[in-house]
Amino acid sequence: MDRVALDLGFIQIYWYSIFILFGLLSGCFVIYREIKRQKINEDFFINLLFYGFIFGLIGARLYYVAFHLDYYLKYPIEILEIWNGGLAIHGGILAGFLWILFYTKKYKARTMKVLDIIVPGLLLGQAIGRWGNFFNQEAFGAITTAESLKKLGLPDFIIEGMKVDGAYRQPTFLYESIWNFCGFLALLMLRRYKYVKTGQLTGFYLMWYSFGRFFIEGMRTDSLMLGPIRIAQAVSILLFIVGLLIFLFAKKGSRFDNLYKEEEKNEIRF
Repeated sequence: MDRVALDLGFIQIYWYSIFILFGLLSGCFVIYREIKRQKINEDFFINLLFYGFIFGLIGARLYYVAFHLDYYLKYPIEILEIWNGGLAIHGGILAGFLWILFYTKKYKARTMKVLDIIVPGLLLGQAIGRWGNFFNQEAFGAITTAESLKKLGLPDFIIEGMKVDGAYRQPTFLYESIWNFCGFLALLMLRRYKYVKTGQLTGFYLMWYSFGRFFIEGMRTDSLMLGPIRIAQAVSILLFIVGLLIFLFAKKGSRFDNLYKEEEKNEIRF
């Protein structure tokens, strides 16, 4: 499979980069629609998302590099070659959260409300971004057969794209992409519920993504490891627990208190 989408001679544009960018723009569009609907200050979110993407990208790369440190100490220039893959979403989530926490505290905004607005777009971006892994032939599972993949009803281009080093592989990138997209739709429906409270969208995101990632990660053959432990599975357990606590804590009190939609009636205030 050709990883290069466009070769201009002096520069090559990779499919991986295209899908990361497309996922970013799609997620930002969803977020923009929500802040317009709630009549929230656009400049606040534009600055938040612009720097959030930069810090998230750096965090995702450094997280990945940290678990391949011996290699990158020998070839440090390759740390910059993100078009070859090697972005760990958990590192991006952590770095992005720290930036959002700093930014919202600086401007005295409600951190959890901001996170609730962001997470649907984030999950959509993750669903799209996984297709970059497909073109880079990474984030795949165990060896299987072409016949087994055909039984899943997969189109030929995915089946052939899953032929890595002469063997067909389970398309775990696709499983996660579908799971994330379903979670995105679930978040949109949950957001429409009249009595959803601030923080519950964030808690649901953490639980949904972590639950699916835990099982899909168990199918992968290229996991980041710490001894016998799959790092993504350990982090998924932790984030699921955090998400559950956030969801339950937000639910406390009267059903009319701390509603996600209550700020729509007011001027810009989180």
